Amino acid sequence: MSNSPADSALVRACRGLEVPRTPVWFMRQAGRSLPEYRKIRAGVGMLESCRRPDLVTEITLQPVRRHDVDAAILFSDIVVPLAAAGIDLDIVAGTGPVVAEPIRTAADVARVRPLTPADVDYVAEAVRLLLPELGATPLIGFAGAPFTLASYLIEGGPSRTYLKTKAMMYGEPQLWHDLLSRLADITLTFLRVQVAAGVSAVQLFDSWAGALSEADYREFVMPHSARVLSGLESAGVPRIHFGVGTAVLLEAMGEAGADVVGVDWRTPMDRAAAIVGPGHSLQGNLDPAILFAPWEVVEREARRVLEQGRAARGHVFNLGHGVMPETDPGVLTRLVELIHSV
Repeated sequence: MSNSPADSALVRACRGLEVPRTPVWFMRQAGRSLPEYRKIRAGVGMLESCRRPDLVTEITLQPVRRHDVDAAILFSDIVVPLAAAGIDLDIVAGTGPVVAEPIRTAADVARVRPLTPADVDYVAEAVRLLLPELGATPLIGFAGAPFTLASYLIEGGPSRTYLKTKAMMYGEPQLWHDLLSRLADITLTFLRVQVAAGVSAVQLFDSWAGALSEADYREFVMPHSARVLSGLESAGVPRIHFGVGTAVLLEAMGEAGADVVGVDWRTPMDRAAAIVGPGHSLQGNLDPAILFAPWEVVEREARRVLEQGRAARGHVFNLGHGVMPETDPGVLTRLVELIHSV
């Protein structure tokens, strides 16, 4: 293995190649669980943080320095490209993204304009600043998938039931597909900017796709996610596809065109490997809540995930969703040491 991000354990595991050790990183590894993050973000809004390359660089590097993880993930938010494309929204502390004028009609959908690379030049600049700092450690770029973005835009913010989202999906399918097609274009542009700037892999977060049945996912969502993933096929970087509560969707998510399927904590890795099939690597999937248990429990469960992950073509160790803000960072550091030692 050479000392380059393109030949790192993360990229090799994503491609199903031999690795010296199982690579490990954590979703939301940069964030509120770290005191240094809370300090640097004090008084700075989330969207502003994402638009300042100096802040993005420092925040992205914090967990790499502290935990010795095998990858950095660009500090950003899934709604950054929507705001850059002119949607009036804000990320409200304790709530999440809130959209000033939710999208419900054809006129609303027509307001969703394409994203240009110039709209997010600060993202490319952050990547360029990060690469020399990271050296051989790969940087993962990311974006929200069309369905998850649509759910925020239609609901006007986070939702438990997705009633308005599903009402459009079932009641106005043509309008729905028009919106998701526009969001797929925005997502693809956003990811291509990151790839062009030099990220080593990308992750598509379809965080809320678990609200759907497999049939609805295949009809209303998968074509748009597939267009994003296939649009990156020639980019030469591994593509990771992740959602929460997606046990019934794992096979379809694999078919959508990712190299790696992220698995939440509900499905054992060996079962996920059987469902997704041999052509994909897997990422996951320790329950983030286990990090609050005594260390012997954390170790036992982490070893179980590693053992079950061997059923996959390649395995990237991660949590089954993001690091919770109350997590003790020391446990994460210790977990990385454990994964590297096994």
